[in-house]
Amino acid sequence: MNSYRDLLVWKAAIELAVQCYEATKAYPKSETYGMTSQIRRASVSVAANIAEGHGRDGTGLFVQFLRVAQGSLKELETHLILSQRVGLLDESRLQPLMAQCDEIGRMLRSLIRSLQDKQ
Repeated sequence: MNSYRDLLVWKAAIELAVQCYEATKAYPKSETYGMTSQIRRASVSVAANIAEGHGRDGTGLFVQFLRVAQGSLKELETHLILSQRVGLLDESRLQPLMAQCDEIGRMLRSLIRSLQDKQ
């Protein structure tokens, strides 16, 4: 693995961020600095922490950043659920995003276990 860009979990996180940007385009302008910003920042944070951790020296630091990515993913899920509950996001749009979150969560857990087994 030469680059974080080779990681399937990073690629999936980038796609999730793209989908979140698309979903929030329909949010009202009054949410620009509210929920729109929160969702976009959390979604970007997942991929960014995977990349940053990969660039650090040592497996322990990489695992630490992968855990931060997991936290950002849970934050994102919370924002998405709340968006649906307050009428900003349709259920039909929420479910695919949540499915992507679930898949990325599994991938992160698997990568963390794999790295810890090698220590």
